[in-house]
Amino acid sequence: MVTLAWVLVILLFVVGLAGAIYPVLPGVLAIYGAFFLYGWLISFEPFGWWFWTIQTLIVVIIMVADYAVSALGVKKFGGSRAAVIGSTIGLIIGPFVIPAFGLILGPFIGAVLGELIIGTNWKLAIKSGVGSVLGFFASSVVKIALQLVMIILFFIWIF
Repeated sequence: MVTLAWVLVILLFVVGLAGAIYPVLPGVLAIYGAFFLYGWLISFEPFGWWFWTIQTLIVVIIMVADYAVSALGVKKFGGSRAAVIGSTIGLIIGPFVIPAFGLILGPFIGAVLGELIIGTNWKLAIKSGVGSVLGFFASSVVKIALQLVMIILFFIWIF
């Protein structure tokens, strides 16, 4: 039973890290869920108030940073709210419509279309699209780094 628990916990960690890049996966919530799974299947004993407070704070930071960093990338390059919305839609739909390149092209195309729909000139629209891709990459780096901190803290706490 302990082996199965560890396999499931590690699987949730992998899904969580993959979710930092692929937005359809649960990301940070999978990692957070792995802590509960460990507790239910093995023991909650190693986790105290500090563990849950720190981990919950990191989850909140990741969720806020995810949207803020991506939007900041678009805004930094002169994009409007329409570009931010278009980029988010493109990030979700892109991987399904363009399987190999949708993670990069989706936000770019979404931001560009968002700008063009509101009447922005094409040069600024393209610039916003570039900002959305850079924002996506920056957001992914932040999420991966913080998720790795969560996993490392988990192992420090239980060992």
